[in-house]
Amino acid sequence: MRYIQYMKNYQSVPRLISEKTLSQTARTLLQQLTSRRDIHHAILGMETGDGTIKKTLAIGKASTESAPIPEAYFIASVTKLFIATTVLKLSEEKLIDLNIPIVEYFPSGYLQGLHVLKGKEYTAQLTSKHLLSHSSGLPDWLEDRPKGGKSFLETLLEEEDQSFSFDDLLTHVRTRLVPLFPPQPLEQGKVRIRYSDTNYQLLIALIERIQKRSLDIVFEEKIFRPIGLKKTFFPRVTKNVENGRNDEIGTTILWAGNEPFLKNHVLAATRDLYSTPMDQLAFMKALVKGAVFHRPDTFYRMTEHWNRFSFPTRAADLRLPGYPIQYGLGIMRFELPRWLTPFGKIPPVIGHTGSTGSWLFYCPVYDLYLAGTVDQITAGAVPYKFIPKLLHALNQG
Repeated sequence: MRYIQYMKNYQSVPRLISEKTLSQTARTLLQQLTSRRDIHHAILGMETGDGTIKKTLAIGKASTESAPIPEAYFIASVTKLFIATTVLKLSEEKLIDLNIPIVEYFPSGYLQGLHVLKGKEYTAQLTSKHLLSHSSGLPDWLEDRPKGGKSFLETLLEEEDQSFSFDDLLTHVRTRLVPLFPPQPLEQGKVRIRYSDTNYQLLIALIERIQKRSLDIVFEEKIFRPIGLKKTFFPRVTKNVENGRNDEIGTTILWAGNEPFLKNHVLAATRDLYSTPMDQLAFMKALVKGAVFHRPDTFYRMTEHWNRFSFPTRAADLRLPGYPIQYGLGIMRFELPRWLTPFGKIPPVIGHTGSTGSWLFYCPVYDLYLAGTVDQITAGAVPYKFIPKLLHALNQG
């Protein structure tokens, strides 16, 4: 009953929008977006909750050649929605207790030394809920810089394409990075959070350990097959990388500034997905409606408690999601504060973004689902500018 009332409040009567208005507005904003020197193409999928509007727009060039833009693109950290969904499904099945320290699921000593702050070890206090909510205090293995050194990402961009393992990641966090704060007391109301991909790499390892199978097989069984996602997959490295093209047939080119990002071993090692707008929209609809879970009210758990990221205090924070974004369990809530919207309140959205300028959002006010990307590793902030512009334009219309 609590979930039914929650969804009634959450999805009140949506504001009506016409397909013509939505398409024209979206196309105009996408054209503005691709006029930037660093944005080579942009993709946007849109669907209303009742299915009366279902459309994909793609503007720009697929690569340095004038070729059609393929369907599938690298969704980057939007994959966190899939990871969190899987963890919560395993929680439904009593295979994971979100409040039990994660060290209990791993061999003794395997994670030791991962969270040491001012000489005190906190690793044994870390739970799945800390990881899901970014309240662990663990540093971000990819973006945070060791003292006097370069971040893992900076090193990857400078060096030749290479693969790396989860153990390599753990070693980097243990030996070169320092946690920001102790694991937060989640029985309190609002707690301190800071975005860290380390949290979700640990959750991937937890899923694979409990299921005794690789993440791609678990996703196929728990999410892809039940929902019918046939064009969502993990990047794979093949022998055909000398031709300077993406390994996967029918996938967009990822850019690093004005150069194609062709480090496919790196992409595969991040454990993030490729997908299409329509697959993404289908997943988000199933998530919001609770259809992906055994119990529909599990989605309520994801969005029951929101904590807000702080203002950036270090260089890495500028590339990580921060203020005014809120975070639940594996899901974002984004709404510009009133002082940043003097010409009218912009409706909030929930979902997730990725560092390559990818996004997957649901806007309850319009009962509208939005998925897309600009495929640019230097454009992680784009969704937080593009989506408000789109919603503001719809408000004005």
